[in-house]
This record gives sequence, C-alpha cells and structure tokens, in this order.
Amino acid sequence: METIRTAATVPTETDDGDAGLFGPDSVTWQVHSDPMMWVAGIRALYLQALHPRAVRAVMENSDFRRDAWGRLMRTANFVGTTTYGTTDAAEKAGARVRRIHRLLSATDPDTGERYAVDAPELLLWVHCAEIDSYLNVLWRSGFPLTRARADRYVAEHRASARLIGLDPDTVPASRSELAAYFDSVRPRLAAGADARAVDDFLRRPPVPLTLVPARELLWRHVAHLAYACLPAYAHELYGRPAPAPGVVTRRLRATGTLLRCVPAQVRWQLPPKHILRAVARLGPAARPAPRRAARPAPRRAAP
Repeated sequence: METIRTAATVPTETDDGDAGLFGPDSVTWQVHSDPMMWVAGIRALYLQALHPRAVRAVMENSDFRRDAWGRLMRTANFVGTTTYGTTDAAEKAGARVRRIHRLLSATDPDTGERYAVDAPELLLWVHCAEIDSYLNVLWRSGFPLTRARADRYVAEHRASARLIGLDPDTVPASRSELAAYFDSVRPRLAAGADARAVDDFLRRPPVPLTLVPARELLWRHVAHLAYACLPAYAHELYGRPAPAPGVVTRRLRATGTLLRCVPAQVRWQLPPKHILRAVARLGPAARPAPRRAARPAPRRAAP
C-alpha cells in the first residue's frame, strides 16, 4: 500500500506509531535531516582513512573504487534507516552489518598480522569519526545547536554504536569524552599508502565522461570543503594544506545557507525517502525541525 502525503507518494512501513531508536524529539532526528550531512559524510571518510587498520580493512574487503556511489548510498541508507525507520528496521539493519563484518578480516600493513574487521578498536574509530564529522560540519555550517544539545547528540549515538556491535558503555557520551578519545588514538594514526589512495580517490573519483564537468564543478567543491574542515593534525598527516579555520567556517556557513534554501519537502523526495516514510508513519508532527535541536533539553523530574 502507499499513502499520499504532502503531494508525495511515500511507501508506508509497518508498526505505525513506532518512533524507532531515536524519535522525533531527539537531536539526531533533527540533525540527520540537514543537507550538510553529505559534506560531513565525506569528512568522515577522510578521517577514517587515517587509521591504518581501518582503512586496510576497507581496501581488502570493499570495491569502493568501482562502486563509490553505491557504497555512499548504502551508508546513507543505513543512517537513514537507523534514524527514521522503525525499531525493527533499525535492529535488522544493525544485525546485517554485524553479520557481514563478522565474516571479514584484513592484514595489518606494517606487521602482516591478520585481524578481524569487527574488532572493537576499529568499530569505535569508525563510529567516533562519523559522529565527530556530523557534529563538526553541521555546527560550523550554522545548524542551530546548543552545547547541551550537541552533548545529547553524542550520547544518543551510543544506540547506533550498539547496532554495529559495540558495548555502549565503552562509547563516548559527550563532546569532552569524544575529544579525549581522539587525543588517545592520535598516536596510532598515519597517512600511509592506503590513506593517500583514499585521498586521491575522493578528490578525483572516476566518473563517465559526460559527468566530468559536474565532478569538476560540484564534487570538487564538496571534497575540498570536507577535507578543509578536518582537524589540523589530519592536514599534517595528509601533508596537504588547508585554509585557516575561520575561512573554512565561513565557507561551511555559505554552503549550508545555499543548500538549506532548497525546501525540505523537495530535498526529502530524494531516495531513499526515509523522512517521508517516518512522517507518513507518525504524522505531520514528526517532521524534522532544526530549531528543535536548539532548544534546551527538557528537565526530568527528580526521582
């Protein structure tokens, strides 16, 4: 069956009324509706590639160079499902990821040691690089967030960490804990041959000849901006300079302002339409509203 809502035909899901892992009142529900998530996702790829074992696992077990768009869409679909899907859909998506990772291994590029792709150290790195990237890009691009809500966003994603196989108690639950985690892992980061291959690929992904102009005009801007908003230590490791942080923030704000001029109802029509499905399931009040993310978190009554 299909339901017509706000001039869009949106497939419905089962479990009407199930708000999923996060729900419309969560910070995640608002943040993940923003178009700057695409820039943040590319930043996360740059950052993730600096962990030698994590990027080696991708190189040995992924066809990202032949199917870059497909890989990006699968990641976006996972984030959309776990954010806006039903609880059952989110749990099944997590179980599928865990099942795939459980079967994979890779070889340490320095020692030759064989290791499991689902090692907690690697899962935690990938998770933290994503959350840090989403938060950094959206905040600097003008998405309305208070510090308390930013902390709440980090804490909410202990739920998504559990889905990929991590113990939530081992995952940062605030910006300060996230910063401490990055401080602890920095000595293990490096820009080896694998990281440089990812860098080269992200700057010039192979596309059909007819799409080369679009790559030069659009993708290059996105990739440069994503790289520019990495932390300073990442620029040092990659060996490529970046504009001053203030310049990068102004560019992020300008890009965010431009993308947010496209009406949400138009943006939400793009596949895979997770937000429209959620609104069809839960009603108009479930529409993401960025200003909700700026409100103070509700106080809980004392026990």
